[in-house]
Amino acid sequence: MKNLFNTKNIIKLLAFLFITMTVVSCQRGSAEEDDLPQEELTNILLLVKEDTPGAIAIEYNYSIGAGGIPTIPLTNGKSYIVNTRFYNGNDDVTQEIIEAKDEHFLIFDFPKSNINITRLDGNDLRNDGKRVGLRTKWEVVNVVNSPSPFLKLDLIHSPQSVNDAQSGTAWGSVVGGETDAEATFNLTN
Repeated sequence: MKNLFNTKNIIKLLAFLFITMTVVSCQRGSAEEDDLPQEELTNILLLVKEDTPGAIAIEYNYSIGAGGIPTIPLTNGKSYIVNTRFYNGNDDVTQEIIEAKDEHFLIFDFPKSNINITRLDGNDLRNDGKRVGLRTKWEVVNVVNSPSPFLKLDLIHSPQSVNDAQSGTAWGSVVGGETDAEATFNLTN
């Protein structure tokens, strides 16, 4: 029993526990490294308004992890201005994304629709000249290109590079990075 609790064994045990705790706690980096940890986002809101004078924005709220998918009605041949907001409970954390704009990028994927996206001027211009995509214009060519159309929206954190051009059915692509948040919105005509 004396050999079990000698100094060498205790040091080995402490080193093993330290390494184990370090590996387990380093899943994605610390909260200090990621200004907007995935665990802090609860809702993604799309404020959608027809691109006509006097149009009123309608809010579509995707609650992360709560189930239920909001449905956004769109009309073929019309354009819409869409503002994307991120929330942690009741707190709007969109400004945190703007403040760390070089570390974020939005990808809009319409796999069953034909919708063109333009990223609009705003305060989300990254150092590489690309926009995060918090304010966009959607030009709807055909909402229902195939059954059950939807939008898959991804907020990417720390991509190595971004491209805001269309890639397949998605507007925007990245190299590297991790998903901070993901939302799905059904689309209808």
